[in-house]
Amino acid sequence: MIEKQEDDAQDLEQPIVAVEKESAQDFLDEAVELHANVKGTNASADIETFDWDAFESEKDLYDVDKTTITERYADTLSKVGAGEIVEGTIVSLNKREAVVNIGYKSEGVINISEFRYNPEIKEGDKVEVYVENTEDKKGQLLLSHKQARTLRSWDRVNEALSNDEIIKGFIKCRTKGGMIVDIFGIEAFLPGSQIDVKPIRDYDIFVGKNMEFKVVKINPEFHNVVVSHKVLIEAEIEAQKKEIIARLEKGQVLEGTVKNITSYGVFIDLGGVDGLIHITDLSWGRVAHPDEIVTLDQKLNVAILDFDDAKKRIALGLKQLSPHPWDSLNPEMKIGDKVTGRVVVMADYGAFVEIAPGVEGLIHVSEMSWSQHLRSAQDFLKVSDEVEAVILTLDKGERKMSLGIKQLKPDPWENFEKKYPVGSHHKSKVRNFTNFGVFVEIEEGVDGLVHISDLSWTKKIKHPSEFTQIGAELEVVVLEVDKENRRLSLGHKQVEENPWDVFETIFIVDSIHEGTVTETMEKGALVALPYGVEGFVTPKHLVKQDGTSAKIDEKLPFKVIEFNKNSKRIILSHSRTHEDAKREGGETTRKEEAETTQKAIKKITASLEKTTMGDISGLAALKTEMESNQKKKKASKETPEPETATSPAPEPTNEPAPEPKVEE
Repeated sequence: MIEKQEDDAQDLEQPIVAVEKESAQDFLDEAVELHANVKGTNASADIETFDWDAFESEKDLYDVDKTTITERYADTLSKVGAGEIVEGTIVSLNKREAVVNIGYKSEGVINISEFRYNPEIKEGDKVEVYVENTEDKKGQLLLSHKQARTLRSWDRVNEALSNDEIIKGFIKCRTKGGMIVDIFGIEAFLPGSQIDVKPIRDYDIFVGKNMEFKVVKINPEFHNVVVSHKVLIEAEIEAQKKEIIARLEKGQVLEGTVKNITSYGVFIDLGGVDGLIHITDLSWGRVAHPDEIVTLDQKLNVAILDFDDAKKRIALGLKQLSPHPWDSLNPEMKIGDKVTGRVVVMADYGAFVEIAPGVEGLIHVSEMSWSQHLRSAQDFLKVSDEVEAVILTLDKGERKMSLGIKQLKPDPWENFEKKYPVGSHHKSKVRNFTNFGVFVEIEEGVDGLVHISDLSWTKKIKHPSEFTQIGAELEVVVLEVDKENRRLSLGHKQVEENPWDVFETIFIVDSIHEGTVTETMEKGALVALPYGVEGFVTPKHLVKQDGTSAKIDEKLPFKVIEFNKNSKRIILSHSRTHEDAKREGGETTRKEEAETTQKAIKKITASLEKTTMGDISGLAALKTEMESNQKKKKASKETPEPETATSPAPEPTNEPAPEPKVEE
């Protein structure tokens, strides 16, 4: 136990130096060299003259202290400690492990899995290792290449990014959007778009492979590293592009491989440079999607349509390698011929019909029906319908053709005057409303307008929706025909006789009729009169006898103060009814008083010659009585008459009054 503690203390005082003596001769050579260094003598001194007894007894061997000699010797040996990173040499290599010599006559064993990132490693290669322990329980030196790479990894990664250095890495596994790559012991991300210049469809084929990369991005905060393999081949591809584009000519036919298919076209690999075949250049006919024509990795010949040296863009064509279908069109085809075809494309404005592969014609929506009421083309046709049509225009130079299907039916306007003469009655269907009238359809292709003023003889209509509704049946009369412009003027109220001829005899001026206030407005009110006719009343004529204005739904007597047959207008007044009644009552009273006065005058005149003083007194009494009666009548009235009739005073006479007779 005590010996063990002494050994431990001695181990703490002196560093461990692993020195292996390969042979006695090596030991001897070392002793001679040491002796030469100490004595300063020639190292090649004759060994036979060496005093071995003095050496063993350590007498007269050194001229300095032994401790000093030991320290000097220790300084000549290099030291290595745990936790250091040193460079070593691979001295042995097999399938399971590698033996690395770090110098100082020390070797360690490292698992071969730590070198899987570099399958080309071989004996003699220099590698960095981390000294985990100078001596384990078995007395072996423990080294780790992976730990050394990890400690040096971020320095190496930053150096690789700064120096644009090409590094090697091992693809460990697949992840979302790319791959995980082991570089210097760090897991870096390889995006799928940075694996190759071509789109990758199967990422799994790269797992477990060693490839060369360049560091393109580092995020020190999150310890993220992004690498790229694509950048290594882009320079070479760029050189190939320049060479290929320099040899391109319009119209040239090249062989290529389908690289990618999109909804708008196909990308073709021409051997280092890509070109695009637009979907319209795949076939002379209609193509819904490019995969109907080509498949991935298919080899085909394409024609060069155009290219841009600056932008490195090449436009290719496939249909240009075959003759245009219009060139093989029947030369005898002309306008007016009937053709059959299949609807390939629908639009709001019409339908495209393919009458032969690559030969299409347009049926405009206006050529689908004789009706002037335009609708969507989808109301008549749908894709894949087989239709028969008539050629309306044909331009082989421009390769355009317009077709029509309504021409297969007779034009309803050809004999229109005979079928729809002015004044004839017909039933129609309401198609549409406008602010000024109603559009109706008598039959397909025959539309007409009923103006809002021709809807009713009596009602004031602000909008046609107040009178009818879309889809309703409406009886009409033909008022006017414009065959050249295909316009038809119709009327609905003309179905009945004009009631205003009768109204003229009923609603005469000053006649009084009972009416109901239906609507009030700032300028007046509308009044519903008998027989469905309406009249208009101004605000001042709406005043009732009590001074208030008439209200809606109130029934009152109205007096006609104006009637206009041409403009179909009746002006009414309610205030005139009670004002006229009062005026008539006052005139009757004045007339009676005048008659009474005239009778009194005649009586006085007749008896004037016989007048005596007593008669004059009687006349004065009569006058007083008449005035008293007149005052009583005025007091009995509720409101005074605007004009008061007064009895005329008897005119004075120039004849002298007869003298009274005096009896003797």
